[in-house]
Amino acid sequence: MPRMVAPQPAGEGFQVVLSKPFSGAPTHQIEVIGELNRSASIRMTNYTSSAKSSEKKGDVPQDDVRELMSLISTLRGFPSDDNKDVYGLDTKLDFATFEMQWSNQEDDPAAAGGEVAGEQKDEFRRLAESVEALARQFAKQDSSI
Repeated sequence: MPRMVAPQPAGEGFQVVLSKPFSGAPTHQIEVIGELNRSASIRMTNYTSSAKSSEKKGDVPQDDVRELMSLISTLRGFPSDDNKDVYGLDTKLDFATFEMQWSNQEDDPAAAGGEVAGEQKDEFRRLAESVEALARQFAKQDSSI
C-alpha cells in the first residue's frame, strides 16, 4: 500500500519537499508551500546529526511558482521505490498538489524490478535542481531554529 506523502493542501495549494539523503535522517531539506497563481513560502534547513544547524526562509515569486508546477506535472506516472533511489541522485522528493500526490520513495508495485528511463532520470534531475535553485535564490532570511 502506498504511503501518504503529505496531507493534500486545501483548495489549490501545494507542498513540495526535497530531502537529502534519499533514506535516513535528512542533512538537507527544502520545503515550498503555497497556492497556484500566488507567491509561495520556501524554507531551506540543514541538519547536523538530528538537530537543525541552520534554517533560511523566503518567498518564491508567482512566475517561479508556475514554472515549478509545470515541472512537477511532468513527473505524473513516474516510477518510485520505497527502498531504492531509482533516479541515482540520493534525493527524496515528495509533493502534494490539488491534482496529485507523488514521492520517489513510495511503494510502486508497477515499477518493481523495472529500469527507469534516461528521460525520466533527466526530468527528475531537472526538477530537483530547480527546487535547489529556488532555495539558493529566495531562501535568504535567517529563521529562528
